[in-house]
Amino acid sequence: MAMEFLTIYWRDMLRFFRFRGLLFASLVQPALWMAFFGVAMSSNFDRFSMPAALPPGALFVPYLTFMAAGVIALTTLFTSLFGGISLLFDKNWGLMREILASPIPRSHLLLGISLSGMTKSYIQVVIIMIFGLLIGVRFFPGASPLHIVVAIAGILLFVGIFSLGFLFLSSTISMRMETPEGLQGVITLLSMPIFFVSNALYPVNTFPWAMQAASVANPLTHMVTGIRYFAIGPDFYALGGHYITTPLDLLLSLGALLAFAGVMFAIAWWTFKKAVVT
Repeated sequence: MAMEFLTIYWRDMLRFFRFRGLLFASLVQPALWMAFFGVAMSSNFDRFSMPAALPPGALFVPYLTFMAAGVIALTTLFTSLFGGISLLFDKNWGLMREILASPIPRSHLLLGISLSGMTKSYIQVVIIMIFGLLIGVRFFPGASPLHIVVAIAGILLFVGIFSLGFLFLSSTISMRMETPEGLQGVITLLSMPIFFVSNALYPVNTFPWAMQAASVANPLTHMVTGIRYFAIGPDFYALGGHYITTPLDLLLSLGALLAFAGVMFAIAWWTFKKAVVT
C-alpha cells in the first residue's frame, strides 16, 4: 500500500520537474512580484508610515518585509488551487479510469496528489524566502540559528496545512470538471476574493465590517498571521499599524486551518468515493 502511495506521489513530482516551463514560471513569478511590486511600493509606503515614536517593544517593519509573507501566501494559494489539475488531465487522457479500476485505494490517490502539491509549495516557499532575504526582506530579525530553524518549521507547518486544505478543494473541483478551461475559470473566481480579502498585502482593520468578517473566516488570513508571527515576530509596527499576535491568537489561527483542511478532506474523500469515470 505504501508503495502505491509513493508511486502516485513521485509520478506527480516527476511531472512537475520535467515540465521546465511550468517549473520556471512557478518559481520566477513570485520572485518578480516581490522584486518589482514589493520594492517599488516599499519605497512609497515606508516614507508615509514611519512613526514619530515606535510603541514600546515593537519592531518597525518595512513594507517589503510585511508583504513578503503575502507573496508566500499568494504562491501557496495558486500552487494549491492548481494542484488538482493533474487529476483532470488523467481524466481527459483516459488514465483516471484505469487508476480507479485498479486495487489502489482511492484515499491513496487523493493523498498522493495532495502531498505532492504540498511538497511543491514547500520548494517555492523556501526559494521565495531565500530570494527575499537577498533583496532586503528582514525576516528573523536578531534571531539565533536555533530560533531560525524553529521559525522555519513553524512557517512550513502553517503553509503545509493551508496547502493541504486547498489541494483537497482543488482535487474535488477537478473530479467534477470536464475541461481545464472550466477549472481555470473556477480557480480565478476563487483566488481573487480569497487573496484580496485577507491581510496579505495590507491591514484589514480599515475594511468595512462585512469584509473584516470575511477576512476572519478566510484561511489565507490565518496562514499569513502564522507566517508573520514566525518570520517577523509577535510585536511589530507596519503601515501605520501596531500588530500584536499572542500565542493564543497563533493557536486559534492554527485551529482554523486544521478545521478548514479537515472539512475539505471530508468533501474530497466523499467525492472520490462516489467518482465514476467513463
